[in-house]
Amino acid sequence: MVDTKQNVKAAEEKMSSAIEFLDEQLARIRAGKANPKILDGIKVPYYGSPVPLTNVATVTTPDAKTIIITPWEKNLIRDIEKAIMDSDVGITPENNGEIIRLGIPPLTEERRRALAKQSKQEAENAKISVRNARRDAIEAIKKSVKEGVGEDLAKDAEAEVQKVHDKFIKKVDELYAAKEKEIMTV
Repeated sequence: MVDTKQNVKAAEEKMSSAIEFLDEQLARIRAGKANPKILDGIKVPYYGSPVPLTNVATVTTPDAKTIIITPWEKNLIRDIEKAIMDSDVGITPENNGEIIRLGIPPLTEERRRALAKQSKQEAENAKISVRNARRDAIEAIKKSVKEGVGEDLAKDAEAEVQKVHDKFIKKVDELYAAKEKEIMTV
């Protein structure tokens, strides 16, 4: 009995981490307004090793169309600027010697569609992760039946896994719908 509950719990944890990952990935997709999370993937060389941008600078959004990066050490400004240029953010930084300013340009209709498509792909990847967690849990439950767990308990556990799966798939759809609306809003 405890065995099947552990399988359900393990599946729920995997599905939950898939949702967290999706949320993080969607936050990095630029939606026409300033969001410091779009810079999360940028690494800056700092004393010979690449570190996340937020470890060497303060990132703020004074308004909906601007991101300001204030390096903690002035000599890092060129490295930060180069890291942003080399990244896939697609925004040219403006450097005034003390801060770096990123002006978020309005998105074209074509770019909005591409970002919506990218969001849909991220959502689909999350759904695949959720389904894989369900499959692994059901396989583990079926294996536990062979080891002596009652079939009724196994069926109940499978139903519980399916219920958890449905809840997480719905959450993925909600996250995607919210992101798509954010991207497509002009």
